[in-house]
Amino acid sequence: MKSIGILGLGHCLPERVLSNHDLEKMVDTSDEWITTRTGIKERRIAEKDQPNSSLATGAALEAIANSGIAAEDIELIIVATISPDSNFPSVACLVQKAVGARKAAAFDVSAACSGFLYALTTAKQFLAGGMFKNALVIASEKITDLIDWNDRGTCVLFGDGAGACVLGAVDDGHGIISDFMHAQGEFGDLMAVVSDGREPMDQKRELIRLPYVVMQGKELFKVAVNSMALAVEEALKKAGLGLHDIDLVVPHQANDRIITAVAKKLEVPKERFFINIHKYGNMSAASIAVALYEAEEQGVLKKGDHVALVTFGAGLVSAANIVKW
Repeated sequence: MKSIGILGLGHCLPERVLSNHDLEKMVDTSDEWITTRTGIKERRIAEKDQPNSSLATGAALEAIANSGIAAEDIELIIVATISPDSNFPSVACLVQKAVGARKAAAFDVSAACSGFLYALTTAKQFLAGGMFKNALVIASEKITDLIDWNDRGTCVLFGDGAGACVLGAVDDGHGIISDFMHAQGEFGDLMAVVSDGREPMDQKRELIRLPYVVMQGKELFKVAVNSMALAVEEALKKAGLGLHDIDLVVPHQANDRIITAVAKKLEVPKERFFINIHKYGNMSAASIAVALYEAEEQGVLKKGDHVALVTFGAGLVSAANIVKW
């Protein structure tokens, strides 16, 4: 097995910022309520004419530029998303066209908030097996299109954005050293996208309703904490490491209370967790990708650090990767 690691990172965020104070004018909520319960202060919102694929392309171009690999030499593109421009073509194919990666295979992965780590592990396997030499992995969401802006329980949580990385061969002993993926379909009803009243054969379109996110927050909390803690522990076992070896945890940015509970359950100081939820809210699959980009940009990541990436998402799906930077 080759050592496969991250060669370059990129991100792309919409310019529009929606603050908690802006939300106070839209629904019955307050900055204090949102902040104390979620840790979120603001989030980014893509414009109507700004499709998911444009965010994905922006993140991809930066990651490619930082990787030292030319776009035309990219061999595999995987995009993690639950908010594609349309059912087809895939966002990955749209990105392929936009960046000029003509020789690449391209497809999307749907694993909700766990999408980036699912895509990362999938790409790593293709490279380690020798089928491809490099891969562009993107997590991109325009999830605010799926939000019911009358539901104060969900509309305060989410934001749009994209993160990306290029994978390739790295120095032996570095890179992605272990992976863990898991699913618990029995908890699928705790968070889902529904579309009440939709009738495909209704030619007058009188019954069509836009799909939107519904969530059972209290029930989801405990499952999320337990699944994230288990994912880290299992990934560490595979890596032959212990919790004391972890220099940094980059968790899914769903809720600051969840992150606090995971840190407590693992008995890892919260100071070792990289958190940017206050700026962006929950960007679904893109959350870890953007957080990883910012951790490197801010100099938090150091060469030789052991980094735990961990997430949970609707499905319910969870994942973790241990990376030696």
